[in-house]
Amino acid sequence: MNSKKNFWLGIGTGVLGVVLFSSKAVMVKLAYKFDVDAISVLLLRMSFSFPIYIIIAYLYRHQNTSIHTSSKDYLWLIFFGFVGYYLASYFDFIGLTYIKASLERIILFLYPTIVLLLNRFFLKQNITTPQIIAITLTYLGIVIAFWDEVNISGEGTLLGGSFILLSAIAYASYLVGSGWLIPKFGIMKFTSYAMVVSCICVFIHYALVNKTDILNLPWEVYFLGFLIAVFATVVPSFLVSTSIKMISSSNFAVVAGVGPISTIILAVIFLEERLTILQLFGALIVVLGVLFISLHKSSKT
Repeated sequence: MNSKKNFWLGIGTGVLGVVLFSSKAVMVKLAYKFDVDAISVLLLRMSFSFPIYIIIAYLYRHQNTSIHTSSKDYLWLIFFGFVGYYLASYFDFIGLTYIKASLERIILFLYPTIVLLLNRFFLKQNITTPQIIAITLTYLGIVIAFWDEVNISGEGTLLGGSFILLSAIAYASYLVGSGWLIPKFGIMKFTSYAMVVSCICVFIHYALVNKTDILNLPWEVYFLGFLIAVFATVVPSFLVSTSIKMISSSNFAVVAGVGPISTIILAVIFLEERLTILQLFGALIVVLGVLFISLHKSSKT
């Protein structure tokens, strides 16, 4: 009875984490309504989350100290922090200036298929026939959803979608490349260090561009920046990790399917976005394809 209760608690924790993660795009789009550029919103997100990750990095500084880490390992950590959290976030925030929040989440949800493709091309790992079918389905779903949106909103949709795809590729590259580093540092230590690197990259980027007076923005933008940092970045990262520990990664793969759906619902409520029937059909194909890949992969591990 206790294990069943823990299982459902793990499901609830995972759903909450996924929904909070999914709310990021909606809150970014809300911030853009105040005529703020992407790097300024990203700066606020990193500024509010930076102290939290500094504290986590300090608390977990002794994690896995028995395992030898070289200066080369730290250089790779810096690289993956740059690619996986800075570039992925920046491309995502730029893409959101062009496309709907709901479509953004559908594209980002492709990252497990991109991981498979990167593993195939760089690590020579085989892709099974069911995985090939699922990958084909997911990209067919993207084409269906975006073909309809291009007809409605114009060429800006393709540009925005391209930036979001670059974000998904950057994050998938981080997942593929950092896998061998995480056991050396420990997941909490590695993640907090990588996030600190990402924050510093954003600070440098803003200092070089510096188009907006960050101290003279509407209070709503600061509030949204705080929400994005804490409730759409830091908190859900711990909720998801806890959920995976409680219910296993294969079960969480099913929970993750809530992501695009919750973004579509939140975008309808807060942004008054509407997807056409064809776009919803494309989104459904993407979700089913990715879930099939995730479950198939989990069953083999």
